[in-house]
Amino acid sequence: MSSEEQSWIENSKRKAIDLMKSIEQRRRTVLNVTESIFEVQKDFLEEGIKGLKPLLLRQIAEMANVHESTVSRVSRGKYVQTPQGIYELKNFFSTGVEDDSGRQTSTTVVKDMIKEMIETEDADKPYSDKDIVDILLKKKGIAMARRTVAKYRCDLNIPPSPKRKKKW
Repeated sequence: MSSEEQSWIENSKRKAIDLMKSIEQRRRTVLNVTESIFEVQKDFLEEGIKGLKPLLLRQIAEMANVHESTVSRVSRGKYVQTPQGIYELKNFFSTGVEDDSGRQTSTTVVKDMIKEMIETEDADKPYSDKDIVDILLKKKGIAMARRTVAKYRCDLNIPPSPKRKKKW
């Protein structure tokens, strides 16, 4: 074997080892970020959407000792199987809304509450966004603006009350 061939083999071997190390580091990073997410979101595993807590990329970046952009990249396009079904990792991140006792509720949970309310409303007299604001405040202690409810309703692809009203 010529020295040129020997050099090519050594170079290819070095590249292969570097690639395997990179793949292993990526695997450890994904695992570390995922474990950190579920350290915070463990209630989700038992309760489903209602157990979600507000969670920011920054919190997981600090826990996993990586940069926020790494957490963002790792959580996009990666899915995890849970007792509640299969979810994209990015779905475990959301901001929070404070209730009257000072406790934070995930915006994902609030959206789920709104969806449930609308699914069980009287089709002859559907809730307006203002009605939903009043119910959230009275029953859950969550104060929010009507336009925020409208935004969440739009995010859920739910039409406004006049379009949900049962037609004769």
